[in-house]
Amino acid sequence: MASQKDIKGRISSVKNIRKITRAMEMISAARLRKAEQRIEALRPYADAIRRMTRRASEAAENVPSIPLLKEREDTKTVGILLVTGDRGLAGAFNSQIIRAGNRRARELKDEGKEVRWYASGKRGVSSLEFRGNEVQGFTGFTDRPAFSDARDIGDALTSAYVDGNVDRVEIFYNHYVSTLTQEVAHETLLPLQQADVIGEEEEDDDDKPSDGDSRGEGHIDQSRSLWIYEPGPEEILERLVPDYVEISIYRALLESTASEHGARMSAMRNASENAGEIIDDLTLEMNRARQADITQEIMEVVAGAEGLR
Repeated sequence: MASQKDIKGRISSVKNIRKITRAMEMISAARLRKAEQRIEALRPYADAIRRMTRRASEAAENVPSIPLLKEREDTKTVGILLVTGDRGLAGAFNSQIIRAGNRRARELKDEGKEVRWYASGKRGVSSLEFRGNEVQGFTGFTDRPAFSDARDIGDALTSAYVDGNVDRVEIFYNHYVSTLTQEVAHETLLPLQQADVIGEEEEDDDDKPSDGDSRGEGHIDQSRSLWIYEPGPEEILERLVPDYVEISIYRALLESTASEHGARMSAMRNASENAGEIIDDLTLEMNRARQADITQEIMEVVAGAEGLR
């Protein structure tokens, strides 16, 4: 059995660790609220540019002339972007993205396709490099990503697609659902014909009549109304497509940031609770050690007294 001094030292160490994990939990909670506000502020703009891009693509007569909208007949090389964090201590936040990306890479290689790696966050970059992969990394901003960071990533991906270095670009990131839930999202970013923006048409939320809608027969259905474009839809689409790619990446970065803070807050809360249980167990062990020492001392006193008789 360990001595009381050793057990007291372990209790002190665990208490110090619990202070750190509680502080990290509080910091992550504060940052999570700010990240949620940024996501809520971005969503209307992201949804609006998505609708504009889809409508312009439907009206454009010569869509294939735009480089980013040219579909390759034969997909030989696929670019995979992993959105991870710069730091750990966030449970399975980083590992589940890396596992999903590697699993997708194996599927593509089994189909005879080549994979080019892109990663946001030091954890993703270091993990891919450790496995011997060549990766273009973007690091140092995952705690609070800016739109300029999304633009840098978007420029690298669009340049690779236009130059023919990749024939398709896919992205993996953690979609923020709640503090306790972060789901791995897998989306096709380029070409846009395979992305959601120019997929099957979905009726816009602002165009759908709600239950009990009091609008009369004279109400114009915007989803079927005639749109007039000036300049032409092709030129508008050529301007919108790069913006849509950057907005999509920026939204993924914000979702990933909120997911990271939520995962870290949950992990630190669990760590604090586990530290409390360890402290209780060590305290009980120390009390038993103290009781054993006292019993031993009493037995020595009794034995000494018996020897003096």
